[in-house]
Amino acid sequence: MLQKISMTLFALTCYGISSQAQTFKKLNNGLEYAIVKDAPGIKKIMDGSFVNMHIRTKIADSAMFDSYKMNNDTPIEQQLTTSFLGGFMEGFALLTAGDSAVLRMPIDSAFKGAQMPPFAKSGDKVTYIVKIFSVKSKEEYENEKKAAATNQITTDDNIIKEYIKKNNLKAEKTASGLYYIIEKTGNGKHATAADKVKVHYKGTLIDGTKFDSSYDRNEPIDFPLSGVIKGWTEGIPLLEEGGKGTLLIPSGLAYGQNAPPGSPIKANEVLVFDVELLEILKN
Repeated sequence: MLQKISMTLFALTCYGISSQAQTFKKLNNGLEYAIVKDAPGIKKIMDGSFVNMHIRTKIADSAMFDSYKMNNDTPIEQQLTTSFLGGFMEGFALLTAGDSAVLRMPIDSAFKGAQMPPFAKSGDKVTYIVKIFSVKSKEEYENEKKAAATNQITTDDNIIKEYIKKNNLKAEKTASGLYYIIEKTGNGKHATAADKVKVHYKGTLIDGTKFDSSYDRNEPIDFPLSGVIKGWTEGIPLLEEGGKGTLLIPSGLAYGQNAPPGSPIKANEVLVFDVELLEILKN
């Protein structure tokens, strides 16, 4: 998210925080800063910290980014580094969780030789208006993500087992956590992850909501197994050519937290696929 911000730099509609009304101090690198709220935190942002925050930014009077609007009022989380933020990193390094601040710098210093937006001119100021919610070290961030992933694996497995029980199914489980049901055997040939295959399929959420179906289009699809979600790369080779089955795919082998835009599939969603392996196509 913030990498998009760095290209267009940061945006703003001030929402009650007027940079003109603040008393600014100036650092040696030319960055000016005003602390709007100074929370009693002791854990300052460091080069490499992962920060959860809201941010609004502008160049001169032109709004560029607003996490409140562009991220559905949800704070964004980003690793902040000097190589990413340049001189603004020194301003972020003054802040702790709970702080709010206005940071601004002349655009010539902010871009340092990089191409400026076409509407910008020398002398304009780049302004960041930030509200910091949490600060984590890289180690803390990675440990938290690992713990969340482990918890999600358990959650997904319980959801799938409940689905199997409710529907009186007999499923096998792989080491990765994928469950599968062979409904029809084929000719004994199995695809590999390096193969291209032709399939008919129907995809639903665990509650039965259908999100995609080649049957509805009356047209099977073909694709390389190396280019699809992990649950398909692993699961379709479990079927024989000409066979049919069901794949119960935990979120970590599907889309995880990166739900497809505009799809009924949400973050950390377990998926159910009814699949017919029509043909193994060698690349």
